[in-house]
Amino acid sequence: MLRWIAYGLVAVVLVAWGLIWVQQGGLGRLDTASVGMSVPGGVSVGGPFSLVDSAGKPVTDASFRGRFMLVYFGYTFCPDVCPTELQMVANALALLGKDADRVAPIFITVDPERDTPEVIGGYTKLFDPRLIGLTGTPAQIAAAAKAYRVYYARATSKDSATYLMDHSSFIYLMGPDGKLSALFKQGTTAQELADGIRAKLAGAS
Repeated sequence: MLRWIAYGLVAVVLVAWGLIWVQQGGLGRLDTASVGMSVPGGVSVGGPFSLVDSAGKPVTDASFRGRFMLVYFGYTFCPDVCPTELQMVANALALLGKDADRVAPIFITVDPERDTPEVIGGYTKLFDPRLIGLTGTPAQIAAAAKAYRVYYARATSKDSATYLMDHSSFIYLMGPDGKLSALFKQGTTAQELADGIRAKLAGAS
């Protein structure tokens, strides 16, 4: 029951976000080519991961080699930030048109205890059928999060079925070689994200 209530809240957020996303402005991306990465010099972001998709099939970072990866870490029970950011990603994919075929949008959970393959598959479909939901064991998620310098932790007691998670919120654009191409922080608009991705796609052509 709690799961369906959460999905209902997500649906409400999606409708509201769809009405206002075009008008939203704000600070854009942290581009590795123009303003530098928002990480200390010499610190790498991104790396190998071994997870499972919504069908329970093994997926690694190498599965997407040759394509750009657009990676976001979050969880399906997230009440606000995650659905907002994922809907923004879906809107950006729509703006990209055919160029979106060159990008693999990926949502990696930081809550593997609740986000089973079935759950994460149902969640990602709420935003865009192209969005790839990935989960795994706690150890696998921890390894992926560490590679991407993602912070996450339980915000409330584990005993509560409705516990929340604290987590950092960045969208990572990884190049066809698996290396970081650009970072987009929370508050980036769909147009800014689409423009940033398109610029990187053009540079890789």
